[in-house]
Amino acid sequence: MLRGLFTPITYIRRQVFTEIAKIAWEGRDPREVDDIPYKVISGEIPQYRGSIFHERAIVAARARLGLGLDRKSNDENARLSKSVDEAVVTHSIIQEPLVNVIPFACEACPRSKHYVTDNCRKCIAHPCVIVCPVNAVSIGKDRAIIDKEKCIDCGKCAKACQYHAIMRLERPCEVACGVDAIESDELGRAKINYDKCVSCGMCIVNCPFAAITDKSDIFQLVLAIKQGEEVHAIIAPSFVGQFGPFATPGKIVRAAKDLGFTEIIEVALGADVAARHEAEMFPQLVPEKQPFLGTSCCPSWTMTAKKFFPDLYQYISSSNTPMVETAKAIKRRSPSGKIVFIGPCISKKIEAMDEEVRPYVDFVITYEELAAIFVAANIDVAEIEEDEVVADASTKGRNFAFASGVAASVKESIEKFNPGVEVPTHNANGLSECRKMLMLAKAGKFNGYLLEGMACPGGCVGGPGTMLPTEKGEKEAKDFAKKSPYNDVFQNPFLE
Repeated sequence: MLRGLFTPITYIRRQVFTEIAKIAWEGRDPREVDDIPYKVISGEIPQYRGSIFHERAIVAARARLGLGLDRKSNDENARLSKSVDEAVVTHSIIQEPLVNVIPFACEACPRSKHYVTDNCRKCIAHPCVIVCPVNAVSIGKDRAIIDKEKCIDCGKCAKACQYHAIMRLERPCEVACGVDAIESDELGRAKINYDKCVSCGMCIVNCPFAAITDKSDIFQLVLAIKQGEEVHAIIAPSFVGQFGPFATPGKIVRAAKDLGFTEIIEVALGADVAARHEAEMFPQLVPEKQPFLGTSCCPSWTMTAKKFFPDLYQYISSSNTPMVETAKAIKRRSPSGKIVFIGPCISKKIEAMDEEVRPYVDFVITYEELAAIFVAANIDVAEIEEDEVVADASTKGRNFAFASGVAASVKESIEKFNPGVEVPTHNANGLSECRKMLMLAKAGKFNGYLLEGMACPGGCVGGPGTMLPTEKGEKEAKDFAKKSPYNDVFQNPFLE
C-alpha cells in the first residue's frame, strides 16, 4: 500500500485538488480549468509516461472528476471548459459512479500469473515440476518454464520452490478490492463492476499508475464558502495528526474558521449517539428476534452486506451513522445552514447521495481535499494560532476511528446500560475479512454477537482520504481520544 509515502501520484493528486480550489477561492474565470494540466505537468519533457500529452490528458481527466463531473468516454471531446458551467454551483453535483478508472492511464497490469525469477537454480529436485497438477512446469535451458496456456495459477509450484524463485504477479487494484469488483475491459485494462463495487476506495490508493480516482465536492464547497453561505464543518475523529505533526486539533479548528466555516464539530458526537442507540437496541433484539447485530457506521461495510448477503442485511443496526447523527444535531439549531463532512472516507460521498441523508449532509470531502483548500487559501495550519477545541465527544465516541473501537464502545455502553449482561464481539477490517465474517455469521457462528465491520484495513484511520500511515493515524487517534473529559456516552452532556 502507498499510504504515508509522498509519491509522484500524491503530488499530482494534491496539485489537481489545489488548482481546482484556487480557481474557486480566487474567484477566477472557471474556464481556466483548461490550464490545470499545464500547471501540474509543465515543460516539454515527460516525467512519468512516454508523452507529455498523455500525461496532461490524464491530469485533465482527473481534474474533470475533481470538479464533480462525470468522466467522458475516450471518443468524446473532453475539454474541461466545455462542461465547467455544470460545476459552477454551490451544491454537490456528484452522481454515481463515484470511483472511476481512467482507461488511458491504466497500464493493463496482468490480472494474475506465476512466473519464474532469476533466483531459479535449475535444481535437480525440481519440485515445481513434480507438484504441478496440470504439467505446466518444465525445466528449460536456464531455468524452470511455466506454460501459461496450461497454468491454472494454483501456486503449488511457488510453495514447493525452496529458493522462492517462483512469484505470483497480481494486479494491485484487484488485490486491494475485497469484493472482487475489478475486472478487465476488451483491452485488458481495469474496469469496475459497479454491481459489486461498494466505493471503499482501496483500489484508488493501491493503483501505482494513478489510473483510478473518485469525484470531489471541493469546487462547489469553496464556491459556497466564498459566496458567504453558512457552512458548518463536521470532522471525523481520525483527523488528528493528518495535517502534519505541528497541526494540533486547536490549529485545525482555527484554520477551518479562517476558511469561513461557521463552526467545526466532532463527528464523534454522533458516534456517542449511535453507541447509545445500539446499546438500547441490542438487548431488545439479540438473540430473541435476530441472531446478531452488526454496527452501521461504515457505509461500504453495510453496502457489502446488502449486496452480497441480502438475507443478513436486516441484522445491520438501523442506527444512523455518526456523520448523519452529527449533521442532524446541527440542522436542528441551524436549519438553513449547509454541512460538510470532513473525513478519511469516500464512501460517505455515496451515503450523502441517499434521499434520507441529503437533507442533512450537503458536501463530503476528505482530509486530503481539505488540505488542498488550505493551500489554495494560503493557510499554513502549523503556523497559525490555536483555537479552543470544544470536547463534544467522549473517549468511546472518538474510538470509532480505528478497528475494534466501535465494537468496544458499543459493548461497554450495552453492558453499562444492562448490568450483568456480557456481550461477545467480533470485528473485521478490510472487506475480504468482512465477507468472511458474514459467511461465518450466516453459518450461525456468531449468534448472540455484536459484529463490527470496517471496509478499510485498520478502520477509518486507514481510509483512502487519509494522509498518515495507518499505524501512525491509529496512535494519534487513540491519544486524542484519551484527552476527552468524558469516558463514555453516558457522561457526555452534549447528548440530548
